[in-house]
Amino acid sequence: MRSFFTALQFLTRIHFVEQRDLTAADFGRSTRCFPLVGALLGAISLLVAGTFGVWQGAVSHAGAAALVLLPILLTGGLHCDGFMDTADGLFSGRSRARMLEIMKDSRTGSFGVTAFGACLLLDWSLTLDLLAAPQVLLPVLFLQPVIGRMAMVRAIAGFPYARPEGMGKAFAAAADGRTRAAAAVTTAVFAVPWGPLPLLLSVLALAGAALFDRYASARLGGLTGDVYGATEKLTETLLLALAWLAYAFLGAPIFAGGWQLLWN
Repeated sequence: MRSFFTALQFLTRIHFVEQRDLTAADFGRSTRCFPLVGALLGAISLLVAGTFGVWQGAVSHAGAAALVLLPILLTGGLHCDGFMDTADGLFSGRSRARMLEIMKDSRTGSFGVTAFGACLLLDWSLTLDLLAAPQVLLPVLFLQPVIGRMAMVRAIAGFPYARPEGMGKAFAAAADGRTRAAAAVTTAVFAVPWGPLPLLLSVLALAGAALFDRYASARLGGLTGDVYGATEKLTETLLLALAWLAYAFLGAPIFAGGWQLLWN
């Protein structure tokens, strides 16, 4: 439980237990619990969706905005900050060393602001379009934080750390194949019950995140904590976009199955 509470304390603003004596090893061991933290966040999203009538297919601009802003409030914008810093660095067109310097700067540049604004607009538009199809949106709302944090685990365990030191290095140093396997099992436990199509879309989102990480690693000589955050945010948006494409071209009935039988 200590590892779970450590992950929860680091990744979110939800602190059931305040732990002040954490070490680098504690943070490293907590990596395997990232998808479990995602499941808690996904459950909260489903509850909030219920208050806006999403379970019944109600369409609300305010509801779409609330569902997009909720993860930011719950996490304190942790992954959004990494996303913007990564955009500033990778889009700068500078040398590897200079990109890492830009990403470390606490100030956000125009590339980061523009990229994040576009991402939020896309999230809101896709969510609004899917509000009328709860059998599509509800699985995605739950799975987004789970799959996003699984993508983080894979990035942490699968790529070298680009800096000689940094907060992300504690996670990278402790993550290994067993960490990734434990996180994958947790992810499967929460993803499989939603049915075959949400599971397939989750796998595709993870594959897309892997391509991004390979690109970032090639440019930076490895990954950083900022890139971990960017990976999480991009994975969530990609999963939402894939669900929208499946709904647009194949229709809502193809999502039938799994837990969705409870409300169909």
